Amino acid sequence: MVVDLPSGAGPQRPRYGVTEDDHIGRAAPGIRFAGIGDEAAADPAGQLDALRQLGWKAIELRNVNGVAIADLDDRAFDALADRIAAAGLDVVCVDSRIANWSRPITGRFEDDVAELRLLARRCATLGTRYVRVMSYPNAGLDEEEWGKRVLDRMALLVRQAEQQGLVLLHENCSGWAGTRADRMLELLDRIGSPALRLLFDIGNGVPYGYDARALLGDVIDHVAHVHVKDARTGAEGRVTYTLPGDGESGVRSCLRALLDHGYTGAWSIEPHTHLRPHQDHDATSSDGVAAFVRYGRCLERLVRQEAPPARTPVAGGGQHG
Repeated sequence: MVVDLPSGAGPQRPRYGVTEDDHIGRAAPGIRFAGIGDEAAADPAGQLDALRQLGWKAIELRNVNGVAIADLDDRAFDALADRIAAAGLDVVCVDSRIANWSRPITGRFEDDVAELRLLARRCATLGTRYVRVMSYPNAGLDEEEWGKRVLDRMALLVRQAEQQGLVLLHENCSGWAGTRADRMLELLDRIGSPALRLLFDIGNGVPYGYDARALLGDVIDHVAHVHVKDARTGAEGRVTYTLPGDGESGVRSCLRALLDHGYTGAWSIEPHTHLRPHQDHDATSSDGVAAFVRYGRCLERLVRQEAPPARTPVAGGGQHG
């Protein structure tokens, strides 16, 4: 689909629209397969090669060579955008550090404002409106003060996103509203803007100790983007990440619920089976690409069991970022 971007948002690369063979990278009508590139490899070549091997037409961006998208210098970013365009890939989302596990509620709000301002220009170039955010881990505040500060900050960020033509996707991960459906709904209700929606990560319930399928049922109306990962709890409570469908996250049930609800968007893999980018830094690209491709193939097989056969999509069907 064509993304409407604000005037003055920066130069734009040509978008690669839906083609007749785009069904190769589709999970079901209106749903695309995608993946977070740095889960396959640190370098751009490895990230793009993983998507090429899968035959998928969409990528989610987080880090390149260990550097966040907002921290790349202009030359590195322009080179990355050119490579993505040349590969014929759509960018479905950019994963920011805004309000994430590394930025507690008592931290510098100016860092989030500056990152969002820069990402507005870079998202315009990449052809996506979606920016992943969280909702600030606590840092010694009482519950009431924590919630108040989160709501105040998020309201300001959403107003900024509105002005810059972006949509912030709050992930069920770290932060005030990360693990509780009631708080996610309060966040959405209090801010009341189409520039704030939800990113649902199927695999986060296991490490954070909640039932992901139950949470999804409460917030499914507001889900605009999905991360696919799976996990189980082993000896001494240690969390390990598995192929999709092999863990305790309810991947099959969640995907089925999304299909039945009429979800359109991306199912973006975040395997964590080979690399956890905020913890690991020395995995080789070849090993990572192979693991990423294996994960994607496993998801395709699982989806074939759960979803109706994909049709050639109609132009304009589904949100591609």
